[in-house]
Amino acid sequence: MNFREFFYFQKSDRQVLLVALAVAVLAFCLIFFLGGNRQSASLSENDSVVTKPSVSEQNTEEYYYAVKTEESELFEFDPNTADSTQLLALGLQPWQVRNIYKYRAKGGIYRTPEDFARVYGLTVGQYRRLAPYICIGEDYRPAADVYGRREYRHGGNHSGNDYRGSHDWHTGSGNYGNSGNSVEHPRDTLMYPIKLKAGEHIDLSTADTTILKKVPGIGSYYARSIVRYREQLGGFYDEKQLLEIEGFPEEALPFFLISQQPQHRLNVNKLTLAQLRKHPYINFYQAKAIVEYRRLKGPLHSIADLRLLPDFSPEAIRRLEPYLEY
Repeated sequence: MNFREFFYFQKSDRQVLLVALAVAVLAFCLIFFLGGNRQSASLSENDSVVTKPSVSEQNTEEYYYAVKTEESELFEFDPNTADSTQLLALGLQPWQVRNIYKYRAKGGIYRTPEDFARVYGLTVGQYRRLAPYICIGEDYRPAADVYGRREYRHGGNHSGNDYRGSHDWHTGSGNYGNSGNSVEHPRDTLMYPIKLKAGEHIDLSTADTTILKKVPGIGSYYARSIVRYREQLGGFYDEKQLLEIEGFPEEALPFFLISQQPQHRLNVNKLTLAQLRKHPYINFYQAKAIVEYRRLKGPLHSIADLRLLPDFSPEAIRRLEPYLEY
């Protein structure tokens, strides 16, 4: 191919290229001459379009974390009830006031002056300055500070002095005081139940939490655990079942007796897998084995049928036998 023929264009193509080239040159000239003559207008501070940057635009971080240095008005206030006007007058930043409002809106309560120190963003200097003026209202104080301690008045002293909680009770007698003038005081048997003596027993089958707390070594936690475990099992048939409760004190066992065998039994031919596995002595695989046995071989007729299932060990069958019915 001739080299000249490689750059040969038809007439129509040459016309299109010339027009495109002309347009490009014209556009370049317009940009060069018109754009270069543009002058930037300077605006004075008096022009209405000139705006000064806001405080947040000047330094956002300084605005949110700055603490007023001028002396603010100090007065007694309750952080649980003080409004935004009062909090701002005390020298707190607006964002700190918003944090206080958010805390109170979520149900938060400042029960002690030290609780106010947990306000997000509050500095040590701010707290030390405000702490002497924090007054927590009576309704917001911890109830234990008001009602948790019992007051005892000295029997031979009519001066009105009260004796509060740090003294010892004398077991059984209710005597109080070390000054020689002892008086009898009624004992709160609900909070401080009289414990059983050796040889005394309570019925594990029917006792409620109040009765259970009379057993030495049994407090509110174990009393509730006993009642809850009794309901899950369907009743106790042996005092040693209590040892299945984690941490249960073994020395408390002699104080229990059982007057009746478990009253709530499991009908293994009617209960579903989910119902069977709710019992503490039946796990998921054992419940599934019972359901599969019923599906393949029909209903169970006795404990002997369970012995045919590999998921039930002799110990598991022994524990579960008192709770089954067919």
